[in-house]
Amino acid sequence: MMSEAAGFHHIPVLFEETIESLNVKPDGVYVDCTSGGGGHSMAIAKKLSGGRLIAIDRDPEAIENLQNKFRDMQWVTIVHGNFFDIKRLLGEIGIDAVDGVLADLGVSSHQLDEPERGFSFHHDAPLDMRMSKEGMSAADVVNTLSQQELMKIISEYGEEKFAPSISRAIVRARQTKPIETTLELSEIIKSAMPAAARRDGHPARKTFQAIRIYVNGELDGLGDAVSDMFDCLKPGGRVSIITFHSLEDRTVKQALTPLSKGCTCPRSFPVCVCGKTPKAKVFKAVAPSENELEENPRCRSARLRTAEKL
Repeated sequence: MMSEAAGFHHIPVLFEETIESLNVKPDGVYVDCTSGGGGHSMAIAKKLSGGRLIAIDRDPEAIENLQNKFRDMQWVTIVHGNFFDIKRLLGEIGIDAVDGVLADLGVSSHQLDEPERGFSFHHDAPLDMRMSKEGMSAADVVNTLSQQELMKIISEYGEEKFAPSISRAIVRARQTKPIETTLELSEIIKSAMPAAARRDGHPARKTFQAIRIYVNGELDGLGDAVSDMFDCLKPGGRVSIITFHSLEDRTVKQALTPLSKGCTCPRSFPVCVCGKTPKAKVFKAVAPSENELEENPRCRSARLRTAEKL
């Protein structure tokens, strides 16, 4: 077993706000879709008495850490899988409805801080970025996709205005030799950007974000996954989702907002004929406090969105 001392560390973002948003009942059933370092999971588990927690993660290192962390808590079930399959994962352990679902999207502090995982442009490491350690790696992406495909990924997932020149530079560089490490890629990105842009934050940040999102399919079907989380709730149950950039936040908002809409009849109709009623109460998004921003600058763009099933 890998202990936390062996290196699995994660700073839970919007910690108090998230636990409060779930309105945890001692005898309730809760799901942490991205349990990771177990910070949010532990806080939920400690509030339970007669209840149950299902802690899900796709990262095998996280699963090993969670099995160690919760080995004395029989009411916690560890599940290795992708929360995009939440209905199937819960069905396989005999659960059809829950009182709360939490998802902390994006990459964890542990994944960023472990150089060999290849997520960070601050360390030289093999270009990997796979949360599940399976499938296509970041090296595969930059060495095999066409310039047009790379430009689309960097532009859409990184919202990077220099995507055309960066994608051209990647294709040009790989003609000499394969791009194999994080610092190699970072230097190629820098070389493709004007000096002024290189001074505005780290020049590789947006491109690394884009490639990571693509490698892990973080936005592919996220809206459907949010809908599935909501479907798994009992009446009065809550789903709380933490996002870390505008693309995630927009997708989650677009999935939750329609649930709070009721009648769609034209205003000219004297009575409702559509029969539609709101399915959810959607709460206002919560941002990190100034104190949290000082302690953890990485969380600046984080947002917490919560919806309660009516």
